[in-house]
Amino acid sequence: MAIFRLMGIDFGEVRIGIALSDPLRIIAQPYKVIPNDQDTISEIKKIIKTKEIGKIILGLPQNIKGEDTKKTLEVREFSEILRKNVDIPVIFWDESYTSVEANEELKQKKLSISESRKIIDKIAASIILRRYMEDQV
Repeated sequence: MAIFRLMGIDFGEVRIGIALSDPLRIIAQPYKVIPNDQDTISEIKKIIKTKEIGKIILGLPQNIKGEDTKKTLEVREFSEILRKNVDIPVIFWDESYTSVEANEELKQKKLSISESRKIIDKIAASIILRRYMEDQV
């Protein structure tokens, strides 16, 4: 088995949550939140190189009927830009209810609302990544 990490991404208009697996792809951990701006792709490329990422798992939001929404289209556009700029696979993964689950995790940690806002995106990214990894077993 090749040794590389997976990167989970929770895309947002303002912030993008990043999560990483360990090199054996057993554990998903929140990594960081980066601004969604002109430096986003270069920041992701830097993480790919320094953390030896072999695949990106990108959360895909859809409505409860499994249909695309405005947000889904934004994520699909982002994925196209990402695919043109990185030479590793980018896989869509259902992100249904990850925000709800992330909020529950943050409530259990008893963080303030302002503290929670700073990290919720990377928590959601780790949930997307964990779900993907669990499905691969």
